[in-house]
Amino acid sequence: MIRPFRAIALLATSALGACATTPAITGDPAVTVTAVAETPPVGTARADAADDPAIWRNPADPAASLVVGTDKKGGLYVYDLKGAQKHFLAAPGLNNVDLIELPDGQVLAIASDRSNLATGQLFIARLDTARGTLAFVTRVPVGPGEGYGVCGGDVKADGSFTIYSAFKSGAIYSTGLQFIGGELADQTELLNAVPTQTEGCVYDPRTGMLYIGEEDAGIWAMAGRGQGGAEGRKLVAPIDNRMLVADVEGLALAPQGTDGGYLVASSQGDNAYALFRLPDLTPVGRFRIAAGTFGSVEETDGIALDNRDFGPDFPGGLFIAQDGMNAPRAQNFKFVRWDAVLAALGEGK
Repeated sequence: MIRPFRAIALLATSALGACATTPAITGDPAVTVTAVAETPPVGTARADAADDPAIWRNPADPAASLVVGTDKKGGLYVYDLKGAQKHFLAAPGLNNVDLIELPDGQVLAIASDRSNLATGQLFIARLDTARGTLAFVTRVPVGPGEGYGVCGGDVKADGSFTIYSAFKSGAIYSTGLQFIGGELADQTELLNAVPTQTEGCVYDPRTGMLYIGEEDAGIWAMAGRGQGGAEGRKLVAPIDNRMLVADVEGLALAPQGTDGGYLVASSQGDNAYALFRLPDLTPVGRFRIAAGTFGSVEETDGIALDNRDFGPDFPGGLFIAQDGMNAPRAQNFKFVRWDAVLAALGEGK
């Protein structure tokens, strides 16, 4: 493994928080939608295990797209759009996951790896999109402490790409990676920091803006390229017990045009999701996933969203939420039509 340019900076900050439990505060009213598919329960029963999903869209046949989801105690699952399990790769200690598609067609699953609590790592696997299987590639150390959130950044024409890591300490790292002669070279730097525990993370390649969820404070926007420090970040959606109720967990984007669309956040503290309009994060409204053909969703950690066509089941886009309850079975992931969310909020066409 090639690591020619490692540059790790230490950060000493305090960390707070844990996953939410029974909501004590309810924010503004939320409209309801229902799931149209769900995955089987993850293999780890009676535990906080399922965490974060990511979506790969098949451009040739959107209905044959794939979803990767984490079991923090077990590893990575691959699902189809009916929610059926296609593959499982054992790797205990993973938390958040994102997918990166390289110019040569490779699709990589990048997960935050907490198997070594002294050093946060990136767990990297290759997704075989034809078979729906994962194969381990390598682990890349990022920095001291415990990694939580992870999200993909820019992918360049030469095959180099960036991964952002949000640590429990509040440190935000940027890791540049590139395959060179079959080996993965990496370079990490401390990009920025927020005061307390982070997790949710999503990057907008159109604007270079990185959004970070500080669980007990709200959503930060910061420069994903260039300027770091306090001058390079802004708390754009604070926890107010109206739109957002702590903990802020998963973040996802639905881009439109050059800088428009929506950002969605898991308002875990009252089992809801907050929708903001880009680029200024203007509050739009809130929604919940209620019981229907499938059960309701509570205590969501990770979410994923793609607002493109995914075939007859999801013609207006796909929203996926981790279900932190799913009683009496183990936690799982629920699939929702994105156009149904927009319609319920009065944002449909």
